[in-house]
Amino acid sequence: MIKVALTGGVASGKSTVAALLREAGLPVIDSDMAARQAVMPGKPAWQALRQHFGPNFFGPDGCLDRQALARLVFTRPEDRRKLDQLLHPWIALELQELIAQLQSRGEPLVVVEIPLLFELGLEHLYDKIIVVQADENSQKQRLVRRDTRTAEEVEGILGAQRVWRQKASQTNFMVDNSGSLAATKKHVKKIIEELRKLLDKKG
Repeated sequence: MIKVALTGGVASGKSTVAALLREAGLPVIDSDMAARQAVMPGKPAWQALRQHFGPNFFGPDGCLDRQALARLVFTRPEDRRKLDQLLHPWIALELQELIAQLQSRGEPLVVVEIPLLFELGLEHLYDKIIVVQADENSQKQRLVRRDTRTAEEVEGILGAQRVWRQKASQTNFMVDNSGSLAATKKHVKKIIEELRKLLDKKG
């Protein structure tokens, strides 16, 4: 199985690219879905987060209040590092299970949307890497419009995800999502063609 990572900065347009890949028939795993699975009430990651951050970040039903925790960790770098330390090993296990399920069904290729690929040092697990980028002004506008974040939160989020820019040269494919949707679709179409060539060679 060919494993392809889809990464990039926050609000760069990864979800748009993932949707285009799905429309083309490629299986795409969303790491956010894996994260939600990892913090379901009673799971080890849920227990670790509750023990460290306390019950105030959990709702009456026991579910993690993701927005409340995000407001904390993106304004306090030490808490963000602790969150990553507690949560991401369990997300990685959830992703491995989802990939294994696709592989058992005979899928020859999978795309995994994983925002913190480089920050977590996971790039070695993937055969190819797609990076989605957008200029920082576009990212800020999208964050404020989409998530109604404060200026402090926006700066914290962008600061937490700048590592990938330093490693962009290691990627196989780059999608510039600063422009129109039509331009993004053109980029993605070329990538899909290249991935299908890889499958043909492997097959």
